[in-house]
Amino acid sequence: MTSNDDRLRTFRELTPLLRSLAYRMLGSVADADDIVQEAFVRWEGATAEEIRSPKAYLTTVITRLCIDSRRSARARHEQYVGTWLPEPVSEAPSAPPDASAAFAESLSLAFLILLESLSPVERAVYLLHSAFDLEYAEIAPIVGKSEDNCRQIARRATAALGARKPRFTPSREERHHLATAFAASTRTGSLDQLAALFAQDVELWSDGGPSARARFGTTRVASKPIVGKRAVARFISAAVAGAPRGFERRVADINGEPGIVGFVDGRVVSAITFVVEDGLIRSIYIVADPEKLSRISLPS
Repeated sequence: MTSNDDRLRTFRELTPLLRSLAYRMLGSVADADDIVQEAFVRWEGATAEEIRSPKAYLTTVITRLCIDSRRSARARHEQYVGTWLPEPVSEAPSAPPDASAAFAESLSLAFLILLESLSPVERAVYLLHSAFDLEYAEIAPIVGKSEDNCRQIARRATAALGARKPRFTPSREERHHLATAFAASTRTGSLDQLAALFAQDVELWSDGGPSARARFGTTRVASKPIVGKRAVARFISAAVAGAPRGFERRVADINGEPGIVGFVDGRVVSAITFVVEDGLIRSIYIVADPEKLSRISLPS
């Protein structure tokens, strides 16, 4: 086997890990794939002296490319019309066999949204340590900071995220129950049944695309967050009432957690995920941007 063959095989073996990191850094499968492709170009051109550890070298390249991408993405998101939400997926990039609970949590759409509050370097340090189990001594040369500085960055990021996370992690069964009840309530059209599932200060966020013209059903998605159980229930009821003939919704896994996929004539038109706390839905995220729904499979 030639040296080039060895390099190609090594890169392919590490690709699932690299895609997992890039997706968590960027919240976009398409952007993650572009980053992985750029990393491959650099991998092919690197010297043997540069690649003492293939995993360390490629993790460094992916992380630095993602940090640069996030810095430019932040400016784009600030110009986005309406709310920008990460791209949901039905099948996530493969997890390492020894993946931690933090690795699984870092995939959820709600957690990816929380990560948006961090700077690119904070996000990188947090993910590399908490989700990918790297030591601070390994992270320091990747992000160009000292080991102590990385430790401080991770501490600040953990505190910032912890202040916004639910106090208790609901079980998968509880999430599935609420998603099923949500779907059933939208079929009956009962505002009271729907509102009963929500926390008093529930928030609804929706992403219809850069022009905010995509639709959930046939109702224009909300350009600003909607707050309050009655207001959210009215918005959802109106959206479903105006849906085209043949609109269906089913419970399905989205980013590893139970959510709801809406579709018409076999075409996915929305993906809905939730934050659950104390047995009620605290936050609702609706992605209706057609360009962000290509990785959502129709539920069987």
